[in-house]
Amino acid sequence: MSCLVEGLVGVGVQQKLIANVARSHMSARRLIQLCRRDQAEWMTFQHLCFLKRQYVKSSSVLCQRARPKQEHVASVLDDRDDSVVRQVQQIPALKPEPGTVAPPCDPTEPEAARAARLEARQWKELKVEYSDLPGIYARLSKLKLTALVVTTAAAGYAMAPVPFDPVTFLMASVGTCLSSCTANSINQYFEVPFDSNMNRTKNRPLVRGQISPLHAVSFALACGIPGVTLLTLGVNPLTGFLGALNIFLYTCCYTPLKRLSITNTWVGAVVGAIPPVMGWTAATGSLDPGALLLGGFLFSWQFPHFNALSWNLREDYSRGGYRMMSVTHPGLCKRVALRHSVGLIGLSALGPVLDVTTWTFPLVSLPINLYISYLAFRFYRYGDRQNARKLFFCSLWHLPMLLLLALTCKKSRVPQDEAPVAPSTPSPAL
Repeated sequence: MSCLVEGLVGVGVQQKLIANVARSHMSARRLIQLCRRDQAEWMTFQHLCFLKRQYVKSSSVLCQRARPKQEHVASVLDDRDDSVVRQVQQIPALKPEPGTVAPPCDPTEPEAARAARLEARQWKELKVEYSDLPGIYARLSKLKLTALVVTTAAAGYAMAPVPFDPVTFLMASVGTCLSSCTANSINQYFEVPFDSNMNRTKNRPLVRGQISPLHAVSFALACGIPGVTLLTLGVNPLTGFLGALNIFLYTCCYTPLKRLSITNTWVGAVVGAIPPVMGWTAATGSLDPGALLLGGFLFSWQFPHFNALSWNLREDYSRGGYRMMSVTHPGLCKRVALRHSVGLIGLSALGPVLDVTTWTFPLVSLPINLYISYLAFRFYRYGDRQNARKLFFCSLWHLPMLLLLALTCKKSRVPQDEAPVAPSTPSPAL
């Protein structure tokens, strides 16, 4: 009996499975036919690749909404005739025969002008003429900056309370000029990758490849060794030490700090303050309070000068990767410029206190010091390009005027051997 029941159940299950298989085959066949008939209505992988998803905020809940592509994207499998396979043969590139010249794009362009234009676009070996070297050396040594350094050193020499010696003055000026050329050349040698990203410095000789790095370093050594030697042996060892120290500070401290910290501005101010001290020591051979006062003038003057200059070059410095106050700390940049502009008034008042100038110097220098302080205050308050430009151009004439006023108010000193001797009273007769 049990075997009969099991046989009937097995037959029923077998019939059920056969019916399901037939129905599944029918469903699969219909599904395939539906896919082939209405392929455009089905979502394919290519459609999913072009879905655009955007997040919208509604009822304080962040939701995701899918926005399909508006245009219909045909499937790569949507082929009307699979039996036809098209073979596309690649056309080989046409190589011009030797000696043939392509026709010009502009028929009116002269052949000479076209040849010159094509020649300018070609890579070619750079050849420097000997007649171009003076101009290249002038740009490599930053001739305008070097002239300013020599001028401030000459002012320091003239302010020293000693008789003027033209030979010592000439040797000090030449040595200072050569030392400045060395520092500027090595500075450009280190900053070639960064100068190429700045509009202000992208035309420098090393960036354009007008001279080789070896040529630039050789020029720097040819200037630096005679310059420091002339200052040491021709003037005095103290001035030579200051010249070598300035080259070291500018090339090994200020140059790498420009990409590390905003303290580079203070180090650069120290570098700019040393030349007038060198002029003073070249005349006297010693570090006196007057030399430090002149160095203080240059130290404080450089902050309104450079901060105003760098304010309008923030994009350039940012592209070059330089960490200047105007880029990373714009508020501090304006405050420091104002602080040191006002500080020039106090430094001018120290002139007669240190017995360097007469008491008229603080009075005659007060108008120009007040004017640069006023422009620095406007730069601090508004912080726009126009006020920064005004402060920068004011600083260009403020420093020569301040040094000239200090020279006119220089305190004259009479040597002790030329001092008038008071007549001695006759001793009373005993």
